[in-house]
Order: sequence, then C-alpha cells, then structure tokens
Amino acid sequence: MDSVVVSAKQTVVLYPGGGAGHVGPMTQLAKVFLHHGYDVTMVLLEPPVKSIASSSGFIEGLAAANPSITFHLLPPVPPPDFASATKHSFLFMMELLGQYNDKLESFLRSIPRERLHSLVIDMFCTDAIDVAAKVGVPVYTFFAASAGALSVLTQTAALLAGRKTGLKELGDTPIEFLGVPPMPASHILRDMLEDPEDEVCKAMAEIWKRNTDTRGVLINTFYSLESPALQAFSDPLCVPGKVLPPVYSIGPLVGEGGTHGGEGERHECLAWLDAQPERSVVFLCWGSRGLLSGEQLKDIAAGLDKSGQRFLWVVRTPASDPKRRFEPRPEPDLGALLPEGFLERTRDRGLVLKSWAPQVDVLHNPAIGAFVTHCGWNSALEAITAGVPMLCWPLDAEQKTNKVLMTEAMGIGLELEGYNTGFIKAEEIETKVRLMLESEEGREIRTRAAELKKEAHEALEDGGSSQAAFLQFLSDVKNISE
Repeated sequence: MDSVVVSAKQTVVLYPGGGAGHVGPMTQLAKVFLHHGYDVTMVLLEPPVKSIASSSGFIEGLAAANPSITFHLLPPVPPPDFASATKHSFLFMMELLGQYNDKLESFLRSIPRERLHSLVIDMFCTDAIDVAAKVGVPVYTFFAASAGALSVLTQTAALLAGRKTGLKELGDTPIEFLGVPPMPASHILRDMLEDPEDEVCKAMAEIWKRNTDTRGVLINTFYSLESPALQAFSDPLCVPGKVLPPVYSIGPLVGEGGTHGGEGERHECLAWLDAQPERSVVFLCWGSRGLLSGEQLKDIAAGLDKSGQRFLWVVRTPASDPKRRFEPRPEPDLGALLPEGFLERTRDRGLVLKSWAPQVDVLHNPAIGAFVTHCGWNSALEAITAGVPMLCWPLDAEQKTNKVLMTEAMGIGLELEGYNTGFIKAEEIETKVRLMLESEEGREIRTRAAELKKEAHEALEDGGSSQAAFLQFLSDVKNISE
C-alpha cells in the first residue's frame, strides 16, 4: 500500500472528547495512521458519569485491545452535577470540554513540535481549535457520521443565522440543501429546530459552524456512496461568503468483528445463524443506547410472529426515565417484556438475545437478509460493508437525516412508517419484513446493497478513492509544515 514517506516518525494526537461512541471510530482512524507509519496518541477524558465506566478499566480495555496506540488520560476536572442542575446536559458537556483546554495544551507542548504531526479532534471538541492555534499545530476535524449529515448541519447553521424563528414550525416541510435529497425540517437535529436564540440551539449552531473552521475534515464515508454531499462542500453556495476547507472521505472505517461472548468462545447466535438458510433472517438491533418502550417491544414481537420470517432480535430493558438512558441497563426479563407464548411459538425460527450481539459478525453471516436499525452511522456502515439492506427506524441525533440518505439517495433501505410519531405498529413491521425478504422490491434493494459492498471495499484498496483521499490529506499536512 502506497504511503507518504515520513522522514522522522511523527506523532498524531487524536482527541475524541466524549464517550465510547466517539472513541470507537477514532480507534479505527488511529489504525489508518499507524499503517502509514505514524505514532498515535489518543487523549481521553475522565467519564463524567461514574456509573457508565471507570476510566481506568475503560482505558485498560482499550489499551489491551490496541497495543500499538498510546492512550493518555488528561488530569480530571471536577465533573458537573448533572443530577441537581437545570441546565441542558449538552451545555454541561461543552463546558466540561472547555475546562480541559489548558490540560490539553500542556500535553501537546510536552511533545517536541517537530514530532507533532497534527491534532485531529472529534466533532464536539471545537474549543480545541483555539488550543491548536496557540501551540501552532495543524488541526483537523474527524466527523464520524455521514457526509450528508455534515452537509445538512453545516448549511442549517448558516440558515439559522439569518432567521428570527426556529425551524420546528415548518413541521415536515421539505428544505432544499445542497448535496442531499429534500430534507423534512423535522428530520434536522432536534436541538437545532428551536428558537435560534435558544441557548442550546445557539451552541449547536456554533459547533457545526466551527467544525469547518479547521484545516480540513476527515469523514467516515467513501466517495461513491455520498458523492453529491461531498461535492457540496466545494460549492460557493454551501455556506455563502465562506470558503470551506478540504473534506477527505477516508472510510468506511468499521470494526473488524471477531468479538466473542467469552474468552475463546464464539457467540451462540453465530452458530444458530450458521444453521439458517442464506439471506433468510432479519436482524433487529438499535445500537448500544437505543431504547424502546415496553409497549413497542410487544408490537415488534407481534409483527415478527405474524410475518412468519426468521429473526435474530436484541432486546434491551426499557428505560423508566428517558433522561437516564445512558446508564447501564439491567438484563431484560424476556418473560415479562414479550407477549405470552411468543418465545415458544417462534423458537424454531427466531432467537432473542439479551442486551447485546456481536453486530459486525452477525451482519457478515450469510444468513442475514435484512437489518432493522436505528440508522446510527456506525451501524449503517457495518451493514453497507456487509452488503445487508436496511429497514430504517431512526430514534435520535442525526439518524433521521441518515434515514433519508439511506432510503432515497443510496437506495439501500426502506423506512418503517411511524418512526416520526414514536411508535411503529405490528402490521408495519410484518409488512416491511416480508417485503424486504420476499418481494421483487426487496431483491432489488439487496442487489444495490451488494454493489455498495463491493464499492466500499474497493475504496479502501490501493488506488481506491479513500486511499487517495488519505494520501492527499497527508500531503496537505506536509505542505503546511514546510
């Protein structure tokens, strides 16, 4: 694999800021830098919510799994009191990240400047742009979501700057953005729909404006998947009056799988899948944080029951309080959560897992024919690289934007109607599962998914678009330093 020649081994500092959902994609990016001959240090913060994970255990696990990456924990600052505060949690998190600026600067200055290649920050760590300027190191954004989402968010930030009222009043009215299909206003990031003078809305808009204030944006996608969105960033009309930096599509960066249920053990669900016919199983999973109500779980069960199709379903315990959805969940009581007799009736064609599944391994199993997903970008890319079509059930964040991209621009998914009201009925689940697995329309979507799988792998090969983009990034950094 070609690479830019590194005269003296330099260090790239990655700064993911938030929790595990941000660290995972950054870890995949670190492996790309390592392959090209750079040292990589990932700077981590003390988790503000102690119940999620101890920092020592979290870092030890990361370090054990990635011995070639150096992990550095910044000295902790006093965490905010989430429980008694009235301020929005996002504002708390932004304040917390800002409090780490001095500590980040001290760490960067501990590395000889000639050895410091670049600082790559997470999309929420925009305060670190000022730190990089003080140290004199090139700073780049790593955007772990889709190019379409970044295009919409960047243009929305500019749109809000000229509005006196929010976008919520527009409801589902489509808004025209460069690079993506018409986007219903309701599908934009929820916190950006409020009054432009709302504190959270203003903070969000500033984040998405500053994401393109760096030297460039590394984005976890590949050119043939999102070429219109990627081209939009070089259009003068994207953000009138502002020249956006280069955007380098370097993905898909996804986990390699091989996760076991225990030391040396292959997860039980994989053996079950091995016994199923090819492309016959629908896999249902809503990510590590996606929680559904008890009532919704019962309708999913009813829909799967009536569909007559094979299924692998990951069930998590519903959250009694939506604000506590980030806390660890107790193991679900399937007998209490699912309809009476469901497990017995479907035992010959279905398997229900508690809380977790080795998702990458599952998606790459030949038995999987469709994936019911929350449309998180990591999950979407895992399905794309496995050639699996998707039934789209977005829940939060930029997932509704991704849904539009996956169903309309990419042609690899069908929406489950009802997601925008917060409840999807059993009849819809039954209909769409059967349509995807049995119909001619489903076959056409599977064909498109197989084509994108091939394109995803080609993008990462020697001479592929993502390889070329990464080499261009390295060359651009070198030119800045000279």
